[in-house]
Amino acid sequence: MAEEVIAESERLFEAAEAQKLYDLLIQHKDSKNDELLWRLARACREVSQLNDTPADRKKELIYEGNEYAKQAVEINPNNGFAHKWIGITLSGIGDYEGNKKKINDAYVIKAEFEKAIELNANDGTSMHLLGQWCYTIAEMPWYIRKVAAAIFAAPPESSYEEALKWFQKCEDSPQASFSRNHLWMGMTYHKLNNKEKAIEWLTKCRDHPPIKDEEVKQQEEAKTLLAKLGVK
Repeated sequence: MAEEVIAESERLFEAAEAQKLYDLLIQHKDSKNDELLWRLARACREVSQLNDTPADRKKELIYEGNEYAKQAVEINPNNGFAHKWIGITLSGIGDYEGNKKKINDAYVIKAEFEKAIELNANDGTSMHLLGQWCYTIAEMPWYIRKVAAAIFAAPPESSYEEALKWFQKCEDSPQASFSRNHLWMGMTYHKLNNKEKAIEWLTKCRDHPPIKDEEVKQQEEAKTLLAKLGVK
């Protein structure tokens, strides 16, 4: 039974049928199967990213997904995908609860992505997410760093070079070539003042055929940055 549900959930995920995916998996929210629960966490985020999902529902879904991911880890601490989805949903919660929450959770989020990579050495998505973490920390403005210094004896630190390393690891992984990684590669090269490489990766993102609503947004971000770099 579980195997059939998992197989169908993967089919719906690949087909970008987010609402159908959620409707399928929510029927198993009380399951003790970690594979079903982390997929339910993923489904929550997928629906939250749809353009027509109301703002209050988007918020509910991120918190909901975090609970399912944590339940999956409680059932099986060695499930790397469950750890990844704790990190993703916890990061999403920070978007609603502000900078202090984000800073408080920064080390936890990083640790979850690192654990996911430790458990799934070929998980390119977790490598990408760790790259995003590094980029975000490197970009942290001074006033947020001041808050971080008041919370931690050693505030989180990283660099654009470290972010680029993880984005490249993602590209080199079996899960390579997805538009979000192309976008962040381009953004990082832009920060490192490598215009040629920035244009190369942003163009890949722009030309990647979008399937999901969030891929359309990524494509638009790439077009905007390309325009700033003089590319039409």
